[in-house]
Amino acid sequence: MLGNADAFILDPDAGAEVPTERQLDVREWTREQLGNDGLRFIEGFRPTVDVTLGNSRTALAFHGSPTSYDDVLLPHLDEDEFRRLLGPPRADVLTGGHVHLQWLRRYGASRFVNPGSVGLSYDHVQPEDDIRIDAFAAYARVVVDGDRLEIAFRRVPFERDEVLEAIASSGIPHADSLREQWRPPRDE
Repeated sequence: MLGNADAFILDPDAGAEVPTERQLDVREWTREQLGNDGLRFIEGFRPTVDVTLGNSRTALAFHGSPTSYDDVLLPHLDEDEFRRLLGPPRADVLTGGHVHLQWLRRYGASRFVNPGSVGLSYDHVQPEDDIRIDAFAAYARVVVDGDRLEIAFRRVPFERDEVLEAIASSGIPHADSLREQWRPPRDE
């Protein structure tokens, strides 16, 4: 499904933010890495995806909200704003990402779940000028078993040093600042 970074790769003016020179440099490098076939693949991404879970259960997947990949849904969002952004419950599970943070919230008979991020998890309570990325893949597993619907969060650690080596050998512009974000948190 189409997220803000995917849309930015296709069109630098697609998002709400004005892109920085650094972002534009990385965008051009990414487009070169993807090539025409990769770009055509991303052009096929849809803003929402309906998923059949089994036993007449469904999920609606999206990036930010069902209407915008830029919408920010965080656990502390007040109920009226939460409902406004999600619209009426249209599935048993509504699942969005964008903020890279695992969390779950009841929404009428439905559930909203943010599975987290497999490659870019981070603590939202840290200084914006010193963001540090966590070395774990965060995701959610949804299982339907008869009448039961189970949503389980998972976090699988991976080697930070391997990520740093991959960044260093990739040729990505501004690699030093990206590597800096992968420093271990102060409490590790």
